[in-house]
Amino acid sequence: MDSAVLLDLLGNENRRRILRLLSQKPCYVTEISDYLGVSPKAVIDHLRKLEEAGLIESRTDDQRRKYFHITRSLRLEVDLSPHSFGAKSAYPASSTLDMSGRCPHLSLDEVVTNGCGPAEGDHADDRDDGREIESLAAEFGRLQSLDRELSLAQRWVHGRLTETLDELTERTGIDADGRFYAKILAAIAEGDSSTEAIEAALNAPPEAVDQALRRLAEAGILRRDGEQWTIRG
Repeated sequence: MDSAVLLDLLGNENRRRILRLLSQKPCYVTEISDYLGVSPKAVIDHLRKLEEAGLIESRTDDQRRKYFHITRSLRLEVDLSPHSFGAKSAYPASSTLDMSGRCPHLSLDEVVTNGCGPAEGDHADDRDDGREIESLAAEFGRLQSLDRELSLAQRWVHGRLTETLDELTERTGIDADGRFYAKILAAIAEGDSSTEAIEAALNAPPEAVDQALRRLAEAGILRRDGEQWTIRG
């Protein structure tokens, strides 16, 4: 889902409260209306918008009462600092995402779960079920702890990123487009030292990269040796 659409939906407090309630259990319109303290008609309008966006869906029980529940997992990240503002597109949770080589700065302990179900021809007994539930419960606890640690790590990284950009902007004396210039310097520091390599690393227009490199060179921050750029000491 587009992040702008999701931000618009979540900009309404009552829709946020509805999703908070549905994250606890499926509910029908009257329950939601009583919880919010608003009319059922208003609740139905909010539910319709959430349903059209694919965030919730409904099912009808034996008494023909319609229950609403959250239909999928999404994550939305908003980045706001003196150097940037943006919202990363919401993406679904995925337990099958291949993390190998994707996060070189992060070490994750592999979560190993016990095999589920009996071998062919055997029958699971209560003890097998107990061990399976215990294993899943332990994994849930570990993942909860990891989620909290990652949240703290994100806060720390965001703070250090802002501080580093502030200091880099101050030392280079380049205020406009400071983040873009910082990305160019980072690419050079990481070994992408030719103009073509920098363009590829930033996925940026050649004209913008060339102009930034010239400005950094004029400011005495970069030096060009043939086809390679280096940062002056």
